[in-house]
Order: sequence, then structure tokens, then C-alpha cells
Amino acid sequence: MRAFADAGRSLAHATLPRVKLRELGEFGLIERIARAAARRRGTRGVVLGIGDDAALLRLRAGEQVAVSTDACFEGVHFRLRNESPRTLGRRALVANLSDLAAMGARPLGCLLALALPPGLLVRTADALVAGLLDEAARHGCPLVGGNLSRASEISLTITVIGAVARGRGLRRGAARVGDRLFVTGTLGGAALERARAERGRGRIRHVPVPRLRAGRALATFAGRVACIDVSDGLDADLAHLLAGRALGAEIDSSRLPVPPGFRAACKRSRLDPEALARGGGEDYELLFTLGPAAPSAARLARRLGVRVTEIGRVVRRAPASPAPAHRGWRHF
Repeated sequence: MRAFADAGRSLAHATLPRVKLRELGEFGLIERIARAAARRRGTRGVVLGIGDDAALLRLRAGEQVAVSTDACFEGVHFRLRNESPRTLGRRALVANLSDLAAMGARPLGCLLALALPPGLLVRTADALVAGLLDEAARHGCPLVGGNLSRASEISLTITVIGAVARGRGLRRGAARVGDRLFVTGTLGGAALERARAERGRGRIRHVPVPRLRAGRALATFAGRVACIDVSDGLDADLAHLLAGRALGAEIDSSRLPVPPGFRAACKRSRLDPEALARGGGEDYELLFTLGPAAPSAARLARRLGVRVTEIGRVVRRAPASPAPAHRGWRHF
């Protein structure tokens, strides 16, 4: 992998309203990204950032590394007609940070493999990177390296590196019969906004908050915790949480937390609010289980620093019965 490094192109320092990437060149863009990252990067935890063949990050004593990667492709995950490049850059990093939150990890840094068409305006590439750097600074996850490539369409493949206390990383496989099901924040808002944008009724502007604080708090719980982030939709991710065992879930749909005005907005757009809340995806909330003696949702909210709603419980699924079909995002 080619690391982002200094290139010394004079165009890399200029404001380029109409210049295309083929005119700027690979190393000119690399320098623009490196300079933008250097202006915003916090140095705490970064021993060596952009400029060498690999970054060096500092762990605290007693920590383990948590690593996750995700790809965001034009025409599959986004359309630029539906959102600004800056919003896209922000949302792309949030999707990855949410994976760290679901593990109870704190961010250390991120890598960006960026593929762009040569005819793309430099200002569009700048905005993509600026959005990512906005979120990186907000959540203490500096950009420490990556790769640049030519492509026919835009793609951002991001790898996040985090740290979690040894033996305290949250896992999906801890759920048991009788456990209570909780979810942070609200569900369905991202799917509604995306559906409206696809119909030409506005653009995607909302950027979810990765529940990093809540994840780290859950990782300190003495009891058993199973956790996953809601990226593909509540039903789909609940199926992942319970996969491989004879477990099912009873969900009280009337208790699903949705944003203010959500149901009325769905009605105006002739959309099913329950289908969006359970299958829409890209909420990046945390879905987790705790034992029967767990605190109330109100007490959990105070401890996690975010709204928490109890939505159901884990039950035993008869061995002969098939797993239920779940709504949610699928690539194939």
C-alpha cells in the first residue's frame, strides 16, 4: 500500500474551484490530504502518522487492539445527487466508528483508501476528505494513512483502529434466553431521509452519532452484555446478534423509539413507519442485551449518556422452527 506522503506540487496548496484530479495529479492530491489531516490531527496516541509506509499508534497498558473496515461505493451506498460530498465523508467515517462503539473501544486512528475518477473536481475530493476529517476530529480518530487510486466511480474504504481493555471487548455471542433487549437513540430517521432523497424530496443532511461513549460504558458492566450496532436495520442486526443458536426475540413494536414527527412524515410520504424503523438501516445505534436483573432503561440512559429504550426480550426458538425472515440491507 502506498502511504500518503509529501509531494511538493504547488497546486496542492492552492484553491482550485474548477481543476480536475487529472490536472492536479496523484501526488498533488496526496499532499492536499496530508496537509488537511495535519491541521486537524490530535497527536495523542499517534507516534507516527502520514508520511511513512505505516503508521505507529500507542496503546495503553492492558489494552487490546480493535480493528474494523468498511467500504462505501457510489451507486451502491450513496449517490452524490442525494447528499453533499462533505456529508458523505462524515457518514462514511461514522459507519466505521460505530463498529468500534459496538465493541466498547476507543478510537486510535483511521486509514482511508480513496478511489476517484480522474475527471472529478478537486473541490469535490477536498469536500469528501474534509467531511471525514470533521468526524475524525470530533471523535478523536485521526487520519494516519491510506491509499489513493483511479476508478470509474467514487469509493471510500476506511479502516478504523481502536483500543479496549483486555478481556472487556463487547461481543455478539453473549445473549441468553430471558435477557432483555435495549436500543440507544432512535430508529428509522436515516431510512426516511434516504427514501425522501431518492424521490427528489430533499437531500440527506443528518449525520448519525456513533455511540462511542455508550459502548465504552457498556464495556465496564460487570454482567454479561451482547452488543451490535444497527447498520443494516434492527431486524437484520438482531438476527446477527442471535445467530448460530436456538434463540429468538419478542419485540414490542409499539415501543420502538422513533424521531419526533416520524410517523406523520411517513404517512405524508406513504411509507410504512414500522418497516422503516425495523428494516431501514444506517441508524448506527447500539442494540444490546442485558440479564433479567439489569437496571431500568432510564438508569441505563444516565450511565450511557444517551436515550435508551427497552424493546423486548430474548426467547428460546423451537429447534424445528426456521429462523424468521428479517428485513434489512442485503448486498446479494
